[in-house]
Amino acid sequence: MNSSFARRAAVPAALVSLTLMLAACGGDASGGGDSEALSGEIAIDGSSTVGPLSEAAQELYAAEQPDVQVTVGTSGTSGGFEAFCAGDTDISDASRPIEDSEIKICEKNGIEYTELQVAVDALTVVTNPDVGVTCITTDELKTIWEPAAEGEITNWNQVNPEFPDLTLNLFGPGTDSGTFDYFTDEINGEEGASRSDYEQSEDDNVIVEGVAGTEGAMGYFGYTFYQENQDSLTALEIDSGDGCVAPSPETAQSGEYTPLARPLFIYVSNSAYSEEPQVAGYVDFYIENLSEIAEAAQFIPLNEEQTASTEEALASLQG
Repeated sequence: MNSSFARRAAVPAALVSLTLMLAACGGDASGGGDSEALSGEIAIDGSSTVGPLSEAAQELYAAEQPDVQVTVGTSGTSGGFEAFCAGDTDISDASRPIEDSEIKICEKNGIEYTELQVAVDALTVVTNPDVGVTCITTDELKTIWEPAAEGEITNWNQVNPEFPDLTLNLFGPGTDSGTFDYFTDEINGEEGASRSDYEQSEDDNVIVEGVAGTEGAMGYFGYTFYQENQDSLTALEIDSGDGCVAPSPETAQSGEYTPLARPLFIYVSNSAYSEEPQVAGYVDFYIENLSEIAEAAQFIPLNEEQTASTEEALASLQG
C-alpha cells in the first residue's frame, strides 16, 4: 500500500505530545502512575472507523501500563459484534448502535455489556479532485448508490446533467462495516440496500487510495480518514434539503451535517471489566482522557451533554 495514504503510517504529533504529557503527570489519569502496575491482555475488534481511536488510547495507556497488551482488530462493526457476542473479545468498536439480532445473540451467550459513546463522526463522501463537483444532494447520492443503480448509473452526468461527462468509479466499505450499514440506511432508506458493483474493502485506507488514484472516483468513510488525506481528496458538501453543508467537527456536533453525522461507540463486556483489572484500567483511562485522546487522534470529540452521558454510563459500569 502507498504509505502516503496509510491511516497509521505515522503517529500524529499531537498524540506523541499527549503521550509525553500524560507520562509526565505521573499518574493523574486512571490506570497508571500511582495505581498498581497491571498486566494481561485486552482483545478489541470491530469498526475500522473507531479502531484508530482505540489504538490511540492504547498507545497512551501503554506509557502508563506497558505490561498490558492491547490488540485492536478492524473486522468491521458487524464482525466485531459477532466476536464480542461469542465472548471472544473484551471490547467491541462500533460505528453504529448494536442491533436487535446482535443483542439476542449476546443474551443467548450470557454476554452483558455497557455502551459508551466515545466520539462523533461526520461520515464523509469524497471524490477524486479532478471530478470538480463540490456539493451533492441526498437524492443524488441515492441515485448513485441504490440497488437499482447497479450496472445502470455509470457516468456522473447521469446523476445530474450539470455534472461532468466522466465515468463513475465507486469505492466503499464492505457489508460487515457499520459505516456501510449507516450510509445505506440514511441514504438508500434501508440498511444493507446498495449496489454491489463497486470496489469494497473493510480497510478505509484502501478506499482512500482508490478514490485518490482513480479518475472519476467517489467513496465514503469516516471524517478522520478524510482529514488525514485531504490534500488528495475532495469532501463533498451534502444537501439534504436545506442547502449544502460541509463535513466538519462544528457541523457534526451541531447536527447541521444531516443525515451523515453519527455517534461512535465502544461496547464493554461487563464481566471482563469487573473480573480483569487491565480491562477496567484501560476503559477508565480511555473515558477519563477521552477529549484529549479524541483531539490528539484527530477525531471529533463529544460535546458537554454527550460527555456527561458517557461518564454516567462509565460510573454505572464501575458500580
